[in-house]
Amino acid sequence: MKLLLVYGTGEGQTEKICRFMAEHLAGRGHRTRLVNAAEPGPASDPRDFDFVVIAASLHAGRYQSALVDYVKAHHAAIDARPNSFVSVSLAAASDDRRDVTGLNRCVIRFERDSGWKPRRIHHVAGAFRYTAYGLLKRWAMRYIAYRKGGPTDTSRDHELTNWDDLTCFADSLVTSPANPPPQGNAC
Repeated sequence: MKLLLVYGTGEGQTEKICRFMAEHLAGRGHRTRLVNAAEPGPASDPRDFDFVVIAASLHAGRYQSALVDYVKAHHAAIDARPNSFVSVSLAAASDDRRDVTGLNRCVIRFERDSGWKPRRIHHVAGAFRYTAYGLLKRWAMRYIAYRKGGPTDTSRDHELTNWDDLTCFADSLVTSPANPPPQGNAC
């Protein structure tokens, strides 16, 4: 199977997640192409692939505008293939019902803004990149982590991504691409 993985990233975790999925699937004999939505190029036409994964990270309730623009420009071709949306956020690591409700609202806004309704949505926890943040953002993110019971040690980064769940999700894309499980996590 030939898979296109198009991502938008703010701090690099979504790219890392997509790279992991692409390498995992390539290791299982599938052809994968990883594309940054900010620099798509001619080799990113969804019509040339059997399956399309769109991935973006959530910041302040929005996904990257370059990714939204890519999906707007290609939504018909994406929709014509088996497809999935990977939403990366810190809220995906939360058990708080309000966080889950908020994630769902953000996905609905993304669907409205992009004109595309994914066949499958998978939420993946991101990372606290404290060492990359400026002083104000580091303080704000530490406060958010504190309020939610997350990691507050700002001397290092904290990755919340569940790599086993992501492996299971990636495998599910190629085992039943035309008949995806209900929306939600694959494992």
